[in-house]
Amino acid sequence: MKTTGTSQSKDSAGNQVTERGYVRLCAALRFEEQVQGRRSRRVVWSLVLALGLLYGQLLQSCASVADLFYPTSSPPIASTMAPEEYRIGVGDKLRVAVWGQTSLDNVVPVRPDGMISVPLLDDVRAAGLTVIELKSLLTQMLEEYIASPDVTVVMMEMGSKMIYVTGEVNRPGAFPLDREYRVLDALSMAGGFTAYANKHGIKIIRYQNETPQEFRFNYSKFIRGKAPQSNIVLRPGDTVIVSE
Repeated sequence: MKTTGTSQSKDSAGNQVTERGYVRLCAALRFEEQVQGRRSRRVVWSLVLALGLLYGQLLQSCASVADLFYPTSSPPIASTMAPEEYRIGVGDKLRVAVWGQTSLDNVVPVRPDGMISVPLLDDVRAAGLTVIELKSLLTQMLEEYIASPDVTVVMMEMGSKMIYVTGEVNRPGAFPLDREYRVLDALSMAGGFTAYANKHGIKIIRYQNETPQEFRFNYSKFIRGKAPQSNIVLRPGDTVIVSE
């Protein structure tokens, strides 16, 4: 009987030890799962961030390639009229300045008679001259009043040489002819055609010696490589008309 009692107490103690070990084992396993879960989440987020960066670089590369083959904006048209070739005309605005002479720093319009008003000099003919020629002329005239005048002439606004686009275009209006423009260039500046534009019968009206001349431009034929000569060079005062 004593032996049996001792065996039972040992079995009870052993069971208690076993239960405690099991609980500790379960706690250890849960802790290990939590640690592994954190590590897994870190690995997953690291992979997500890496893939995001890779995707962004891929999009930039694709955009660069797309811009190369399919540019979203047209390249600028190179100007064929150098600044020294532009002839000042009625309606232009010029800034005339002399270094050290603030009273001579003025923005002056070219009047209908082709003259500008300059302090000390009164009226000076500017129409028909280039900016460089006018600067040289003003320098010579001011030498009578100022020792070694340093004259600057800047074209502020070109109002004398304008072309006009009207009719079924998105931005009709007047545009400065500051370089060589053709009919297609003018249509582009005017924002292109509206949905109702007649692209086959575009007119260009030009007055020469008060006599109107009419030219025709067929956009549909031109873009197919036909009638390339119809894309004429525009002159000051020309009006491009796009009818319905």
